[in-house]
Amino acid sequence: MKDTNPLEDHLAGLAAALEPFREQAGLLEEWGARLARHLGRGGRLLVAGNGGSAAEAQHLAAELVGRLRDERMPLSAIALTPDSSAVTAISNDYGFEEVFARQVRAHGRRDDVLLLLSTSGRSPNLVAAAAAAREMGMHTWAMVGQKPNPLADACDEVLRCPSPDSQVVQELHLVSVHVMCEYIDRHLLPFARAGREKEMVTV
Repeated sequence: MKDTNPLEDHLAGLAAALEPFREQAGLLEEWGARLARHLGRGGRLLVAGNGGSAAEAQHLAAELVGRLRDERMPLSAIALTPDSSAVTAISNDYGFEEVFARQVRAHGRRDDVLLLLSTSGRSPNLVAAAAAAREMGMHTWAMVGQKPNPLADACDEVLRCPSPDSQVVQELHLVSVHVMCEYIDRHLLPFARAGREKEMVTV
C-alpha cells in the first residue's frame, strides 16, 4: 500500500473546497447584516450543534457576547450545549432528541434566530430543534455539508460547505463563523450610530 501524507491529503481536500466556498460570501454577509440589525435591537441568537459542532456553537456565542476584534456592545447569543445540568436533565427526562428543542422553547422568542451546525445534517435533536423554532415563529438557519440532508430541509436558509469530508466541512463552518462575525461588526457600527442619533432627536 502506498504511503500517504495525512497533512498533504488534508490540505488538498481543504484547498479543493475553498474556491467553491467563496460562493457563500453573499449569504454570510446577508446573515451578518440581519443579525446586526436583530441583535442590535435586543434580539437573540440561539445556536447549537453536536460534538465538534457544539464547540463551534459555543465559539460563535462567545464571539458575540464578547467581541471578535474591536470594542462594541455585547450581543445576546446563547449556545444550547454547555449547560451540563440542563443537557443531562432534559436528556434523562425527555430523551436526547429533545435536548435542544426544549431549550429553544424556553429561550427563543418570535423573530429570534436559531442557527444549527452539523456536518451530516442528520442529527435528530437538531431537526427537532428546527421544528420547535419554526413553531414559535423563529428564523431557522443551518450550516451543513454538501449532501442533501434532513436538517437542511427543516430550516429556512442553509449554508452548504462544498466537501465530502466532515473534517473539512467543520473547518469551513469555523471560517463561516468568523466571517459572519466580521460582517455583524461592520453592519452593527452604522446601525448603532444611527440608533444613537435617533435617540438624541427624540429626547
